[in-house]
Amino acid sequence: FKTCPGRVLCKLPCSGEKEVDLAVQSAKAAFKIWSQMSGMERCRVMLEAARIIREQREEIATMETINNGKSIFEARVDIDISWQCLEYYAGLAGSLAGEHIQLPGGSFGYTRREPLGVCVGIGAWNYPFQIACWKSGPALACGNAMVFKPSPFTPISVVRLAEIFTEAGVPKGLFNVVQGGAATGQLLCQHPDVAKISFTGSVPTGMKIMEMAAKGIKPVTLELGGKSPLIIFSDADLENAVKGALMANFLTQGEVCCNGTRVFVERKILDTFTKEVVKRTQKIKIGDPLLEDTRMGALINQPHLNRVQGFIKQAKEQGAEVLCGGDLYVPDDPKLKNGYYMRPCVLGNCKDDMTCVKEEIFGPVMAILPFDTEEEVLERANATKFGLAGGVFTRDIQKAHRVVAALKAGMCFINNYNVSPVELPFGGYKSSGFGRENGRAAIEYYSQLKTVCVEMGDVESVF
Repeated sequence: FKTCPGRVLCKLPCSGEKEVDLAVQSAKAAFKIWSQMSGMERCRVMLEAARIIREQREEIATMETINNGKSIFEARVDIDISWQCLEYYAGLAGSLAGEHIQLPGGSFGYTRREPLGVCVGIGAWNYPFQIACWKSGPALACGNAMVFKPSPFTPISVVRLAEIFTEAGVPKGLFNVVQGGAATGQLLCQHPDVAKISFTGSVPTGMKIMEMAAKGIKPVTLELGGKSPLIIFSDADLENAVKGALMANFLTQGEVCCNGTRVFVERKILDTFTKEVVKRTQKIKIGDPLLEDTRMGALINQPHLNRVQGFIKQAKEQGAEVLCGGDLYVPDDPKLKNGYYMRPCVLGNCKDDMTCVKEEIFGPVMAILPFDTEEEVLERANATKFGLAGGVFTRDIQKAHRVVAALKAGMCFINNYNVSPVELPFGGYKSSGFGRENGRAAIEYYSQLKTVCVEMGDVESVF
């Protein structure tokens, strides 16, 4: 591999009906073996997979940077989160259990937590390797098999994960990868032997997947888009709030579903905050993502870059002011001249009804909006069809907890942003989806409860 923006990295055949069926049947056969293993046996295999990822961190991070375009600095964090995820669920695998319930007359009941079968994971292109671990970790810990389809824009690193699982000792076919776009995804969702679908991506695609799953009565986990509010109160630590706003908008070139792209700033600190954010944004180092000092790489592809640029153009037409960035960036290195680079953008003079404030841009574009009161900002923050995340910066801890309690969002941050420990559940409200990744909560979405009622006396009959 080498950095080659704007050029073909490799060619992979799309999986058709035959390949999808082979992948599902292979996973189905592996499931029979894996599901009969004890939790501790599964734990040991998953710990070995985590060890391999940790040991090969640099190699996998480099592959991910080339796969996606994000900085190597960020890619290393993604890989660390990935092995931590597998370690976490390996630890839970041996503890999965039902419960015993005493009934009258010496009778009793108990519950069994059982796997679902062959689960489908459909990933997004912003965190290819990490999302695959977030989905496969709880799935495998519960005893399931998984067929995973990465985005066609980032097909490479998930194949390496499949190889790692095999090296670690999972039954052959337990984690299969198929390649392709919407047609391949449709074949997976409609396959009769698929028990569950977990999807990360856009709201329109999530709606289609839910519709297909409904025809087979298949449970789904949907982690969709967002237009999350980040609320900066005047009593916040300004330096920390500025860093939080940058983290909430410019990670992975702004291509993050839970980004806090609507930055509400209390009016009395608006000018000071805005000036500092602009200054810090202009210092972000853009360029070759494999260089250690690069903090922002290239956007995923040309159509997406054009789409983000279109949002900025429309924002200006609607009265927003470009305070910095928003233009295309051409690195000095000639081998990067065809890369999909742009300067991170900060928009001022924004209004709630502007398209740039209402719609998910999924690029490095921050919209700053002033507010005066807590009640006002909460009403505005919640006035969206999305509900993935939200954040608040304040020194008043009572206010902080009061505000996050009122935010209609599944993932909230106090005095930080875009922190996603694997121990904590992640997922959204409203159009941002349902179900949860990570934490113990994910176990509920990759297993099912069986209730057993045992009578120790004679049957009480009404006949």
